[in-house]
Amino acid sequence: MQENELKKEILIRMGLLLSCCAALLAVLPITHVHAQSCAMCYQSAAASGAQGGAALRHGILILFIPAISLFVGIFALIYQRRDVSR
Repeated sequence: MQENELKKEILIRMGLLLSCCAALLAVLPITHVHAQSCAMCYQSAAASGAQGGAALRHGILILFIPAISLFVGIFALIYQRRDVSR
């Protein structure tokens, strides 16, 4: 029983560590990302003004959360089932 509890605690700690790393990456400012935009997207974002730019930044962060959650969840599942024999 203690070994099972230890494995669960390690899994929880790994999930928390990965979540903290993902949150840190989401908060870091990335100022020069020129290769990630097309000309039409750039022009429409520049024409939308300050409020549109802020909405675009918030939207990117909101869409980042489910992607990271899926990433962490899949790796937590893989880690949890690493010793299961086939």
